[in-house]
Order: sequence, then C-alpha cells, then structure tokens
Amino acid sequence: MFERFKQRDERLRQQLVEAHERNCQHLCEQSHQRECALRQQIAVLQAEVRVLEQRLRGRKTERKKRHSEAGPGSSSPRGRRRGQQPTNPPPPRRCFDHLPTQEEVCELAGDAARCPHCGVPFVPFPGTDDGDLLEVEVRAHRRRYHRRRYAKTCACAGTPALLTAPPPPKLIPKGYLGISIWVLLLLEKYAAYQPTYRFLGLLRSFGIDLPLGTVTDGLKKLVPLFEPLYRDLGEHQRHEHHWHCDETRWLVWSEPPSPTGPRWSLWVFCSPQAVVFVLDPTRAHEVPETHLAGASGIASVDRASVYKVMAQVKAGQIVLAFCWAHVRRDFLVVLTGYAELGDWVASWLEEIRELYQRHDARREALSLPAPAPPGSTPLSLASAEGGAAVPASHAPAAVIAAEQHLRDHVAHLAQRRDAELQQPDLHPACAKILTSMQNHWSGLTVFLDHPEIPLDNNAAERAERGPVVARKNYYGSGAVWSGRLAAMMFSLLQTLAVWKLCPLRWLTAYLTACAAAGGKPPADAVAFLPWNLTAEQRRQWALPSSQPPPATAADTS
Repeated sequence: MFERFKQRDERLRQQLVEAHERNCQHLCEQSHQRECALRQQIAVLQAEVRVLEQRLRGRKTERKKRHSEAGPGSSSPRGRRRGQQPTNPPPPRRCFDHLPTQEEVCELAGDAARCPHCGVPFVPFPGTDDGDLLEVEVRAHRRRYHRRRYAKTCACAGTPALLTAPPPPKLIPKGYLGISIWVLLLLEKYAAYQPTYRFLGLLRSFGIDLPLGTVTDGLKKLVPLFEPLYRDLGEHQRHEHHWHCDETRWLVWSEPPSPTGPRWSLWVFCSPQAVVFVLDPTRAHEVPETHLAGASGIASVDRASVYKVMAQVKAGQIVLAFCWAHVRRDFLVVLTGYAELGDWVASWLEEIRELYQRHDARREALSLPAPAPPGSTPLSLASAEGGAAVPASHAPAAVIAAEQHLRDHVAHLAQRRDAELQQPDLHPACAKILTSMQNHWSGLTVFLDHPEIPLDNNAAERAERGPVVARKNYYGSGAVWSGRLAAMMFSLLQTLAVWKLCPLRWLTAYLTACAAAGGKPPADAVAFLPWNLTAEQRRQWALPSSQPPPATAADTS
C-alpha cells in the first residue's frame, strides 16, 4: 500500500510540474504577445511623432537642397544653379508699348559738351540713342468740387427760388473717400491679402491719415453692393458640370461669439468659369449640398466624408472624382514615419508618376485644353477639339494607343494593390493605404471615361492659398459681415483672374456704376460678370499681357 501511495504522489507531483510548465509557457506567450503589441504601438506612435515633427518643423517642399560642393558646370540636378540656365535660350524681352510714354531729352551739360583739350564745342549728331525706364507715380490729391447755384428769374410758383448743381456721385452717401481709395483698399486686402492697418500706413506715407473706424464702417456699407454679383456667381456655377471642392479653416471673431466658436470653414468651389467661396460655421455636408443644389456633373474632391454623404452623390446626380495627389501624400507620410519602407514607397511614387505622364499623354493626343471647356460632354475617346465622343473605330491611332496605354497602367496598379494586400506579412501602414485605395477605386478612376477631368484636386488647393495667407496676416474676420465680404471678394477677384480681367479696371468701373446709382447696386449689376460682358468691355478691362477670353453668347445678343 505504501508503494501505491508513493506512486500516486509521484504522479501528482509530475502533473503539478507539467501544469506549472504549461502555465509558465502560457504566461510567457502572453507576455511575448503583449510585448509585440506594445512594440508595434510604440512604432506607430513614433511614426506619428515623426510625421507631426515634419509638419511642424520640416520642409514644406519636396525639392532637394542645393549642394555647394557641386560645381557650376555640374550636370547633376542637385548642383543645378538658380535662375536662367546657360544651356537654355534667353526669354524674349517684355513689351510695354501699351503704357503712355513721357518723352525726355538727355543732353550733355556745361563743359561736358566741349573738347576737354581745346575747348571747341561739340555739334549735335543726327539721331538719338534711345532707352526706356518704367516708372509708377502715385499721388494723393483732394478733389474740391464747386456746386454752382442758380436763382430763378420767373414768377412760377412750382419752381424753387434757388437751385444748386448736384455733387459728384459718391459710393457712400455723405462720405469723403473717393472710389479710387476703396478700389485700392479692396485690392490690398483681398488680392494682396494685407491687413487694413498696413494699407492705412501706406496711405499715411502719401499724406492721408484715415481713422480705422471710418474705413471699417465703409467696408461694412460695401457688402450690399457685391451681394447681387455673389448670388449670380453661385447660380452660374450650378449650371456647370465640373467643380473642384475643398475647405479650410477661417476664424470669425463675432460679437456675441458664435455657438460653434470662432473656427469657421471657408469652402471653395472652382469651375471652368467661376470660383466661389462660401463661409459657414460648420464643416457639414449641407454646405456643398446647398451650394450645388440641382446641379449634376463631376466633383473633384478629397476623401472627406462630407462629400460622400451629399444628397446629390447618393442620388447619382454628382459623381465624386477622388484626388491622386492625396493618395501620393499618404505614401509620403508613410515614408516620414517608417524610413525602412523607403523602397516600397519609392516604387509606388514612381507608379503614380507614370500615371500622371500617361494621363497627360492621352490629353495631348486628344488635344484637350486645360481646363476643359465648360459643359463639355463626358468622353471615352474624344475628338481633337475636345467635343463629343467619337467611336473608337473613327479615332486616330495615336488616340487609341494613348487610351490603351493609360488603361493598361491603371489595370496594373489595381493588380499590384490586390496582390500586396494578400501578403500576410504586409506592414499595417502599407495595408492601410492600399485598403483606402481599394475602397475609393471607383472615384480614383473617374478620369478613365472623362479625359477632361484632372487626376487631382490641386486647383481648389491653389485657390485657397491666397485666403490662407490672408488668414495668417489678419487672423480671419472680426465680424460675420466682414467674413461674408471676404468670401465675396475672394470669389469675384479669383473669377476675374480666371477670365484674365484686370481687377483694378473692373472694380473701378463697377463701383463707379454703384456710385451713379446712389450708393446702391446698379439695376444691371449682373451685366458686370465676366460671361455677360461685351467683347469691347473684355478688351478694355483685360490684363495688358493677356489675351481676352473666347467670345460667349453675350457678344451676339
């Protein structure tokens, strides 16, 4: 019996040792898994820190630094000198014949017109050696008008005894600032993005010391003058069929403060004929829904959810074309956070570069302008004029080859994406980017059937550069009306830039018409919008160095 108890005790001891080993092994595996998870979490957090450090202190451009050790004759791009390159032909000298000319004669003075040895005077030689100097003269002056008075010489009871000639038209009734000052202020604030106090400092150098309150109150009175134009800008844009959409932060320091706080959103909608900014306290999908109400076409956007939940998108009236530049930035973020993935990122950047090149080659084969004409028909294979689609059997061989070349590369990108997603050891950061590409693939390939659509949304981001500079210079707007005026002026000035119209001439003409109407918008205010101008008006208000836009229906009406 003693042996039996001894064997049972030994068996129990053995089971206890095995259980302890299994428990230790299980705890070790748990610790190892927990350690791996923590290491992975640390790697993700370190990558985020590197990305944030890059955004805060890093270079904002991908252009490489120049190296001083590269000689002036080095053919390496890293040693390329700034400015005009010796191997390139010099640019043609610009012509300023459109400017008025003030003649000036330069003569030898005093003893310089005599021979320094014998003193015999020189005689004039036929002809002159001519040259030009560009000058700008800004002169502040005061317009003093004299209103003549007339006394009646008849005995009619209905005629006043004394009549006085009316004063010159004023933009703001009872104001003493002329139209030229308001034009310069609007251009400085909303085209040069300078704060008001800097403009007032500039005026003081010309001898005009204006109170800030007077100028601010005047700007508030200008808001109703631009409202009809702003409304028609949005209405006209709703009848177009392609838009670039984006939004950025804009501060509005209103009193009392807005329920949503000072952090408002400045939305931008760029179409072939107009640029419209919309200021709203929210970043909700109702903003693009309202602005594009009733519109149908293609919207080039980033991958923000506000665009995906738009009613027009759900109804199929608006198709979203996602931005390849944002996809490219995703790879650059991975490169910043995980240097060990550099080769993988570089290969994908090369793939995207090839996509841009093939897309441009197809546009060149189709002879499509940039941007495409407004209202152009969606194309699969387009005619040389960028008009209606033509059957593939009637398309030139170069067009068919460029089309197939592009589609082959898109198919290759899809195959590579899916193959890499199947790899079990794929890095989580890589999987995140490729999964996003897979989820947005239909929007990323809208350009295949619409050659007029660009690959990215850079047009909207370029339109926001100026307002972002303004936001940094004068910290947004101090009131809601000021923010509305900023959105109106950004819209009008950038629309004028699209049509290559001089903002100085256009603003002078429009504000003069407002002054003639008694400080109110003229009855035909919308006639001042670029697409309603006559050919003569576009010629007069065009930028001197640019060609006027093509004729529209307004020229034949």
